[in-house]
Amino acid sequence: MSLGSILRSALGAALLVNAVPHGVSGVQGKPFPSPFADPPGVGMSPPVVNVAWSAANAVAGALLVRRGIRSRGEWIGAGAAAVAMAFVLAFHFGDVLRGGRGLRGLQRRRR
Repeated sequence: MSLGSILRSALGAALLVNAVPHGVSGVQGKPFPSPFADPPGVGMSPPVVNVAWSAANAVAGALLVRRGIRSRGEWIGAGAAAVAMAFVLAFHFGDVLRGGRGLRGLQRRRR
């Protein structure tokens, strides 16, 4: 177990979690925020873009965890990153779908 393997597992898990909302919305045929919208992450992208973004996240996440999560540290890193990403996505997408600016709005609130 090395710091690199823990970080690789954490990033892979976070990407796999990010694939879920984009893939679900795309398969349902619903527009959903993506980094390719205007403004990025806040504007709505068509379903096809979200399916493609979901697939890219899933492939990248799978490649990062492809050797398996073997050690306790890797399990903890992957689990913590997955839960953290889920909370960040819940806040961001929840706020955006209610008409807010999600994480981008935090910059304005601080000023």
